[in-house]
Amino acid sequence: MTDRLEELTSWHADWSGLRVAVLGLGVTGFAAADTLIELGAEVLVVADRADPQRANLLDVLGGSLVAGGDADGQVRAVAGFAPDVLVVSPGYHPDSPLLRAAAEAGTPVWGDIDLAWRVRDKTGTPAEWIAVTGTNGKTTTVRLVTAMLQEAGTRAIACGNIGVPVLDAVRDPAGFDVLVVELSSYQLHWTELVSPWASVCLNVADDHLDWHGSAEAYAAAKGRVYERTQVACVYNLDDPTTERLVRDADVREGARAIGFGLSIPGPSDLGIVEGILCDRAFLEDRQRTALELTTVQELHDAGLSAPHVVSNVLAASALARSLDVTPDVIRRTLQTFRLDPHRIELVAEQDGVRWVDDSKATNPHAADASLGAFDSVVWVVGGLLKGVDIGDLVRSRAGRIRAAVVLGTDRSAVLDAFARHAPAIPVHQVTAGETGQVMPEVVRLAAAAAQPGDVVLLAPAAASMDQFDDYGHRGREFQSAVLQLLGGVTDDPDAPAPA
Repeated sequence: MTDRLEELTSWHADWSGLRVAVLGLGVTGFAAADTLIELGAEVLVVADRADPQRANLLDVLGGSLVAGGDADGQVRAVAGFAPDVLVVSPGYHPDSPLLRAAAEAGTPVWGDIDLAWRVRDKTGTPAEWIAVTGTNGKTTTVRLVTAMLQEAGTRAIACGNIGVPVLDAVRDPAGFDVLVVELSSYQLHWTELVSPWASVCLNVADDHLDWHGSAEAYAAAKGRVYERTQVACVYNLDDPTTERLVRDADVREGARAIGFGLSIPGPSDLGIVEGILCDRAFLEDRQRTALELTTVQELHDAGLSAPHVVSNVLAASALARSLDVTPDVIRRTLQTFRLDPHRIELVAEQDGVRWVDDSKATNPHAADASLGAFDSVVWVVGGLLKGVDIGDLVRSRAGRIRAAVVLGTDRSAVLDAFARHAPAIPVHQVTAGETGQVMPEVVRLAAAAAQPGDVVLLAPAAASMDQFDDYGHRGREFQSAVLQLLGGVTDDPDAPAPA
């Protein structure tokens, strides 16, 4: 069977009769099952829970489903099916009972990304892949690259962890020239085959340690984005870990390391010179000249001037330039590009106080970048910390924090961090338990603490699922509470949040 699996590197290979167990029936798991059934494989899906609509559709397609039950029952179901290969959805921990059993049985395990790579030739010439990962900024960078490519006339799609499964993208009948693929550390953990045109790890900071087990394992997973890169390994000059990951990667011969950062760029880098974003990597005379991409002022006018967003712009520009997107196209794209909701989004401004929703700041690294964009902050913080200590963040940003409003069902770690590292900062706890009552209390406490010139910043440094459906739900609740408190009136509702 090993020989047969090695031959399955094309949509047009013989997949008929292959027995595949798919773990999970979320968006990713369903896309994997759907793909494999279309290829002619026999598919068993095992999931802790199953959306009824997906379950019904799986049955219509001809797949089998084991949903719910305990781990032992699921392991027995997979063993009875005797799969040739197991395809795992990103959320499954490598030490889960199903994956331990697969290892003991010698059953090969594929991730959905490698499966997509194997069948990427369905519609003809395979698209090139741009692979994007990092602790923070992935989605913004993916959207930027995709917009730049589309502005240049390239058939490009944003896919992967951004929402559209890669397997759906490779099966699109129209086909694409480029897939811009957002990859989580979970997905990268399972990659063995992907060979992207260009790749980037935007940054690495402690996150998902409860899944990976250690900071070293998490960073190693992120570093897999550079493996087998063909043309450009883009790394962050302001984050030494990303450079180390490039140096450690086994890339294709001829692939270049391209740095980006917020200072003056060296040859083969992108950076900033006197307020001008410059490319010194993708031109012939890199030693003496540079290409102008845009200016910090133009980014400010577009609401893109927070330092971490400028960093994303530079990374995206490097990836786009690797595919010969011209500077004028990049500049034109940036003039009209807007950030997604809940990413340093200005909600309102009244009486000299700005209210900013950065609910997407779901870990300390993202919150650090957000806090660094403003001088005086009433910080709304707390939620699911995922095993990460925010003490260093509190200590390093204490000079910018006027007061803190702490939410979350388990606030002890946040309160302890302030007690240890910034005891002089006023800290207010949110006691409301019902979801609909949390943000009104947050906003009342923040309004009482804020002074003219302050920013009330929702940048929780934590996941949201203890009290909200997701970070978007948390952000919408915050915005609604702000507008209700202020009577729906803002000084300038269309103004971008400045750096």
